[in-house]
Amino acid sequence: MQTHKKHIALEIANLSIGYQSKKQETLVAQDISFSLNQGELGAIVGINGVGKSTLLRTIGSVQKSLSGEIHIDNLVLSDYSSLDLATKISLVLTEPIASKNLTVLELIALGRQPYTNWLGTLTETDKAKTKEAILLVEIEALQHKKCYELSDGQLQRVMIARALAQDTQIILLDEPTSHLDLYHKVQILKLLKSIAHQTQKTILFTTHEIEVALQLCDKMLLLRKEESYFDTPEALIQGKHFEKLFPSNMIQFDATTGSFKIV
Repeated sequence: MQTHKKHIALEIANLSIGYQSKKQETLVAQDISFSLNQGELGAIVGINGVGKSTLLRTIGSVQKSLSGEIHIDNLVLSDYSSLDLATKISLVLTEPIASKNLTVLELIALGRQPYTNWLGTLTETDKAKTKEAILLVEIEALQHKKCYELSDGQLQRVMIARALAQDTQIILLDEPTSHLDLYHKVQILKLLKSIAHQTQKTILFTTHEIEVALQLCDKMLLLRKEESYFDTPEALIQGKHFEKLFPSNMIQFDATTGSFKIV
């Protein structure tokens, strides 16, 4: 039986992230190295303020890295034009959408912008990709509703569908489960896992839901200011890396159940 070599979709090497102004450089986290294969679901976890969103925005080219390299499809991130990059990476940030007056269908169709002409006219391919995304995220019943009529969980599905309609190899999501109850958090993350495995897209998201991510992700990045750890959830548990996340006199990690306990 022939085994296929996994294709590396995203590779990060010795990355330092933070903010630059004319006067100074503010380092948020450094020495970040990891790679994700095509079709993998990965999570970035860590304490508040450690730079999870900053890392995601840096990978998505919303802000510049301080040093190190990001490779998308074996090319350095900076080698891509912004239009070419929009066909490689789709980014779902936590900012509210500009117009909730749009219908679900209209909002998802905006994901086709990198491919449409300057008039934004949708071709049959664009319409097919939009329909495909709606079916994949299972929101056919919502497509003609206005976005302001949706619940947080429904709107999150619509944003994922828009990213899917963009038809990129990599999808980055910042806190896709914030403001959702546990049932809807699990629902969204299970959806992301099935999309990654079904469509062979590489999905990377930031989350505070460490215990849920442990059960659903293929790989996880445990982000810390000085050093980060990246591996499968099982390997990270075996390496006792989650024990270092919170002060042990307050919260302890139970490796047998994969959960945190208050001391």
